[in-house]
Amino acid sequence: MSEPVRLSVPAPDGSDFYRTSRLPPYVFEEVNRLKARLRASGADVIDFGMGNPDMPTPPHIVDKLVETARNPAAHGYSVSKGIVGLRRAMAGYYARRFGVELDPEREVVVTLGSKEGFANLAQAITAPGDVILCPNPAYPIHAFGFLIAGGVIRHVPAPTPEAYLQGVADAVSSSVPKPKALIVSYPSNPTARTVDLDFYREVIRIAEQHDLLVLSDVAYSEIYFENNPPPSILQVPGAKARAVEINSLSKTYAMAGWRIGMVVGCPRLCAALTRVKSYLDYGAFTPIQVAATAALNGPQDCVDEIRATYKARRDVLVEAMGRAGWMIPAPPASMFAWAPVPERFAHLGSMGFAKLLIEQAHVAVAPGAGFGEHGEGFVRIGLVENEHRIRQAARNIKALMARVAA
Repeated sequence: MSEPVRLSVPAPDGSDFYRTSRLPPYVFEEVNRLKARLRASGADVIDFGMGNPDMPTPPHIVDKLVETARNPAAHGYSVSKGIVGLRRAMAGYYARRFGVELDPEREVVVTLGSKEGFANLAQAITAPGDVILCPNPAYPIHAFGFLIAGGVIRHVPAPTPEAYLQGVADAVSSSVPKPKALIVSYPSNPTARTVDLDFYREVIRIAEQHDLLVLSDVAYSEIYFENNPPPSILQVPGAKARAVEINSLSKTYAMAGWRIGMVVGCPRLCAALTRVKSYLDYGAFTPIQVAATAALNGPQDCVDEIRATYKARRDVLVEAMGRAGWMIPAPPASMFAWAPVPERFAHLGSMGFAKLLIEQAHVAVAPGAGFGEHGEGFVRIGLVENEHRIRQAARNIKALMARVAA
């Protein structure tokens, strides 16, 4: 009697393929499911979970989009590395903001947001088995972009910038094979930490000593609340020989859904990214790129207003949650607060606490474990609800804490 034919059953989530099998379960999905279920039942969920700006894009940027979109000539394929005018505008921004001169042709690439730029840069420079040094906690694409590309991530604890630098120095000396690249990200998502130019000088010193490439994510460079604006790694002499900066218009101009970012700096890395992108996309819709040019070249008071809105929300969040019994450190930058799980709920972990908040207080936050193992014990709170909603969330949480105490 012949053996029965055994048919393999494909995994319903697609995790049976090589690259997807390297990705862990999406940590935020459980909170998202709870949020969807509650909203479907009519609950008013105050959502701090995703960093999705709720402010409108400034009118002059929208007007330029509409004006350009009315021109049929703008409806064809665009350019994968970005139209010339936008690349020049990005170079102009770096000259004004950081005093860094960039060649728009060789040192600027327009991307479909910073996330796509990071992911395709990883595809461009990574060979199977390459070791990448990545902060932990970190924005997920920093690690998973390289995992998808076949790289190996060495996570370096980053509770503070100083601890991260020390960890990098230790990792470089003990990693086999030698690391290929180093990731830095300040202002940090999720921790909101910032650094000064001395930090970047030390990063470049280590990179030069050990022949490392450096990828610096500065998507929150314009969302800061202290007197000193965050610097650029490209301000360090010699940095352009091995470093690129990944930046974005998403938060600066409330243009998250427009998907416009940039990779700037090292010509070799920009060329590699340009080559990969030439096979993958034709760039963003031309009217969006023209509008992004208007954003960078136009009046910048809108940036000041957006920054002031986030600062006001930060101050209300810290004050209102403090009165509710949850002490949250005031973030110096970014659109997030990195909040320790209150001691009485520490046994739940960040995921358990996030589930409790959404189920019992109708407040959604992002569990710290979603940003890496060293994010455990924290939750990330996005400053994406208005001040009234923030105060309501604090009242809901205060009531939850009173019930637990009782």
